[in-house]
Amino acid sequence: MHCAISGEVPEQPVVSKKSGILYEKRLIERHISEYGKCPITGEPLTMDDIVPVKAGKIVKPRTVQTASIPGMLGMFQNEWDGLMLSNFALEQQLHTARQELSHALYQHDAACRVIARLKKERDEARSLLAQAERQVPMYASEAVTENASVLSNGKRAAEDDDMGQPGKRVRPGISANIITELTDCNATLSQQRKKRQIPPTLAPIGGLERYTQLSSHPLHKTSKPGILSIDIQYSKDIIATGGVDATAVVFDRSTGQIVSTLSGHSKKVTSVRFVAEGEFFLTGSADKDLLISNHQSNYRRALCGFFKKKRGQIGPWECNCNMHFLREGIFVLNSYFVSFRGSGCASNCWCGTGYPMIKTVRVWQGSEDGNYDCRHILKDHTAEVQAVTVHATNNYFVTASLDNTWCFYDLSSGLCMAQVADASKTDGYSSAAFHPDGLILGTGTSEAVVKIWDVKSQANVAKFEGHAGPVTAISFSENGYFLATAAHDSVKLWDLRKLKNFRTFNLYDSDTPTNSVEFDHSGSYLGIAGSDIRVYQVGSVKADWNCIKTLPDLSGTGRATCVKFGPDANYIAVGSMDRNLRIFGLPGDEAPLES
Repeated sequence: MHCAISGEVPEQPVVSKKSGILYEKRLIERHISEYGKCPITGEPLTMDDIVPVKAGKIVKPRTVQTASIPGMLGMFQNEWDGLMLSNFALEQQLHTARQELSHALYQHDAACRVIARLKKERDEARSLLAQAERQVPMYASEAVTENASVLSNGKRAAEDDDMGQPGKRVRPGISANIITELTDCNATLSQQRKKRQIPPTLAPIGGLERYTQLSSHPLHKTSKPGILSIDIQYSKDIIATGGVDATAVVFDRSTGQIVSTLSGHSKKVTSVRFVAEGEFFLTGSADKDLLISNHQSNYRRALCGFFKKKRGQIGPWECNCNMHFLREGIFVLNSYFVSFRGSGCASNCWCGTGYPMIKTVRVWQGSEDGNYDCRHILKDHTAEVQAVTVHATNNYFVTASLDNTWCFYDLSSGLCMAQVADASKTDGYSSAAFHPDGLILGTGTSEAVVKIWDVKSQANVAKFEGHAGPVTAISFSENGYFLATAAHDSVKLWDLRKLKNFRTFNLYDSDTPTNSVEFDHSGSYLGIAGSDIRVYQVGSVKADWNCIKTLPDLSGTGRATCVKFGPDANYIAVGSMDRNLRIFGLPGDEAPLES
């Protein structure tokens, strides 16, 4: 007798009352609990319909295969074959899964590359769009009458051929998101400043007292000597200089080699600034670009400040506003055919009575090979750009110009977010610097006034007077409380908490201006450049500010134009009106003496 379910001899046989079929008890109990019916006939079945069958104990006979050694070997062989077939199937499944995973990873990598390329193209397109918007000014539309007016004598009046004044550019303004970013940065830096301590690696006073010239590096041209601005990238110990020769030079102090010479400006480079994070580098200049624009669908253009020719000659002109008249001619400038016809300079040139010339700021980006490529050319000022200063977020910067405006830029796109004009009609800004926390901007004017601005509202919130002559430099202390300003007459220290002057240094005679003033990064020392270089120990409102070192101007020109402290004030970089960058420090710390 065999179980109808398993086909084997049951250990506990039971039989169904309804069908009389024999089952193994445990099997039929499980089946009835799950399905409630007979597994053979399909009729409803309960455990009450199951009757146990009494039988003697059965000894299971051995199968034929296990009764002999050859049979057992055959059984083992079959088991081995089955195991190998199962292993082979598993290996095939593993290989297929690996192929699918590899394909999926390849597709993911390809998708990431496509997304990265699209993002790069998007950013480049945005940058080009922003640059195009800067380079093509938006002029205010002029009302043009379709019919010529008729005079009383019946003759038609001549049409006005003069070019109209350019319209005011539309600026997007400093958005709420940018203001939030500036405010968060201010809060973070303010909290960090309260816990900040003077670094133990800062050069001690005794060390600065022994500073002497370590090296001199002729970086600029002999034909147009003079270094006007210096900045240092502390993370790489790289020094940048801006010169009268219209170039900016990036110099590696540790090797004594010039990393790159940046050409592109046509006039002196008045300001250079590294961006602390990243590879960006900013230069401001007094150079001039010619803006060419259509006027009422004709192709007349106005030239000013670039060309020079004598009457009757074929060649460029130089505008002298009240002396020269432009004769008829055609010139080719930057792939444009430029034509003009004889008329007064006041109507055809970009001078005080015509269109203004454009002064530029350039944004450079460093590459892995050490070269710098010009990323943006910013043409928003109409007078010499005197200062460039970078915000603490390293995402924005400000330029200040003699055109009496300062501009707030987004670094990545090069877009001018706001251009702030001073309603007081001064002669323009001669210096500018951000407060370390980033919500305050300080500007010095050509009329000896220092102005403090709220960056969020672009409002003038404070004004410091007392200097004589243009304010040549301003510098905020790292503690956030002190402001140092330099002008033709003196250096003044201001307490930003009480908005008053608490100390004045009258260092030089009336014929020697103070050209530069700079706090070191820790706020412990103050450097001043004029006919020499002087280093002061920073005190307080009541405590004395002691001069701890006076370094001579070794250029022979009597004009040290800029001073900058190195990392931890371990050296001082000085620029003068010759072409040499000079490094002062402790004897024994010499870099290469000449480059």
